[in-house]
Amino acid sequence: MMKSTKIYALLGRAVDYSYSPMIHNAAFLELGLHCHYTLFNIPDHELVGDALRGARALGIGGFSVTIPYKKTVVPFLDELSDEAASIQAVNTIVNDNGRLIGYNTDIGGFAAPLLPYGERITGQSVALFGAGGAALAAIKAFSTLFSPKEILLFVRNTDKAHALLEECGYDNSDPLTILPQQHPEKIRDCCVIVNATPLGTRGDNGSPLPLDQGLLNPGQIVYDMVYNPLDTPLLQAAQLAGATTISGIEMLIGQAERAFTLWTGMPMPVSAVRERLLQEIQQ
Repeated sequence: MMKSTKIYALLGRAVDYSYSPMIHNAAFLELGLHCHYTLFNIPDHELVGDALRGARALGIGGFSVTIPYKKTVVPFLDELSDEAASIQAVNTIVNDNGRLIGYNTDIGGFAAPLLPYGERITGQSVALFGAGGAALAAIKAFSTLFSPKEILLFVRNTDKAHALLEECGYDNSDPLTILPQQHPEKIRDCCVIVNATPLGTRGDNGSPLPLDQGLLNPGQIVYDMVYNPLDTPLLQAAQLAGATTISGIEMLIGQAERAFTLWTGMPMPVSAVRERLLQEIQQ
């Protein structure tokens, strides 16, 4: 008798570039699980609710959620984990017998490659570019795990960023300052610089750098959440400046590992997944 295959998928817009299917399918294959991970490109916010209602009916096991729907999915879910509720952004959905539960594994996934630098970050300034769900996860990770002196959030629209943060419960007690992208001079003194925007993504037609590369220096850690290409324009500029670099691949694997365990109850075989992923990238 043929055994049914449990389906998982990435929800996003124009996400054909994603490595997530490779990561999760490699893990399913390694563990011999009857599961398959695919991509669902949703063209508009208005269709997200329909997609999630369909997921209940079809028994889809769960989703990863990426730009631009990490906040869009929230009203359509039955329950949120504490971390997801704290920033009102979801990157992982578990279908528990028809109940859709939202989690945020971006927070832990983002923090993982920074943990070895914890003492270096404590009491220092850090900078973030972006005001979406990924930036919110980074702010939460910094404020709860690393105790920086200040978090500088550079955005295109400061009013929109203030409204977003207020919606998520951030207040004046957080060491957070919102600044327009046109005034990035303070970046020179930041210990960590994080790109939480899509700038630099393969096929993206915008500016490949969120900042002037002349602001980078050897004392900094530059972390680009973009993972395709592996060596983004920002990371290339940081390497030339002598800075420590962290690829978005680290966050991608870190958050995927946590999502995989939420879906299957099993640890992801990370070594096998990383080897398969790097083979693909280097082709």
